[in-house]
Amino acid sequence: MRFWPAFLFVLSSTIPSLGATAQADPTSSGTAVPGVFSYRTPMDMDTAYQRVYQALEGERFWVVFEADMGSRMEKMREQWGDDYNRNQLSGVRSMVFCNIDWTHRVANADPTLLALCPLHLSVYRQAGMTTVVMPRPSTLAAGSAGIDDAVALEQALTKLIRDALTTE
Repeated sequence: MRFWPAFLFVLSSTIPSLGATAQADPTSSGTAVPGVFSYRTPMDMDTAYQRVYQALEGERFWVVFEADMGSRMEKMREQWGDDYNRNQLSGVRSMVFCNIDWTHRVANADPTLLALCPLHLSVYRQAGMTTVVMPRPSTLAAGSAGIDDAVALEQALTKLIRDALTTE
């Protein structure tokens, strides 16, 4: 089991998009989790969610499913008791999306990377900040012949999210 921490360190050192620089970013959630892109904004959750949704659709990432996980969790409040919402989240929404051009590109590079499609992200609100989190495609593709395509996809998505949430 000691292999994994060393592997993740080496991976984050060799792939710039995975580096630990996220903690220095003021838009970082403050919790650097290897393999998870995280972007924070003071924007209200509904506006942030809609901007990301529209940006994805504008770049031909088809949003195939949306889930309001926050309202579903709220329905479990009684069952979960004191364990309910210990992180004081005031909303959790998720979207599942895919882009046929990227699907084709990663399938040509390495068919096992079809595990990336569809992609997903979640948006949550906590302590006056909205955070978007998304698994990093480059993490899944580590060691694959399609790593370059996965890194390019990740860079395109992280730029899209940042741009959507910094545009007035």
